[in-house]
Amino acid sequence: MDLELSNRVVLVAGASRGIGRGIAATMLAEGARVLLTGRDGAALEDARASLATEHGPRVAAHVADMTATAGIVSALDACEAAFDVPEVLVANVGGGYLTPGWDVGDDKLEAALEHNLAGSVRLVREGVRRMQPAAEAEGHPARNIIVISSIAGVDIMGAPFAYGMAKAGLNHFVGEMARLVGPSMRVNAVAPGNILFEGGSWARNREARPEGIERWIRREVALKRFGTVEEIADVVTFLASPRAAFVTGATWIADGGQVRASS
Repeated sequence: MDLELSNRVVLVAGASRGIGRGIAATMLAEGARVLLTGRDGAALEDARASLATEHGPRVAAHVADMTATAGIVSALDACEAAFDVPEVLVANVGGGYLTPGWDVGDDKLEAALEHNLAGSVRLVREGVRRMQPAAEAEGHPARNIIVISSIAGVDIMGAPFAYGMAKAGLNHFVGEMARLVGPSMRVNAVAPGNILFEGGSWARNREARPEGIERWIRREVALKRFGTVEEIADVVTFLASPRAAFVTGATWIADGGQVRASS
């Protein structure tokens, strides 16, 4: 299937590793032009150089904190300088080591909400400021935003509650934004389940407790395995394409069947 993304301008936040890097690679394979962003300059340059061996000048990189307004603005400026105003914005922001249980201090609570909710809200806000005027001039909703959320914001499953709160708020925000910017733009979220990649939290958990984690996955996930970065990237890339032109305000769950249908 041709996803009609050839030469489209895509900005991917958090693209130096994991899901963000996988999304960038899949977008490039579809013919898009992609700006990678992230805070770790060495990791970001490694990703850019690796992807550039196949995709050449269609990939560029810009180091920035994509949870902070100044960093977001600088990344959008860099995207325009390298390619043009983004046609697709992937808000892959969040994560971190969070405290489980209810007794969480103010500093950790605020940090969790800042990193996993407010950062994405700022990124979407600044993206819409650049993208919506171009979208309205074009007269059709070809420009869109995909926010990377989590199934922790969809179901109660034992994740640190501040993380789940932030992701639930993010899913709500996506629905609200879709109504506010439609019909000139589309806004959707993807909620991944347990995705295994080198350096990720699930890789660390499996290394520390291989038998226990395997039992847990087989018990909780219908497909009885971890997901891959590429499987999430495929969902994001489809939503970014004109093939998903009637999809907006949705949170797409990609978790191998972990979230219960009754939830």
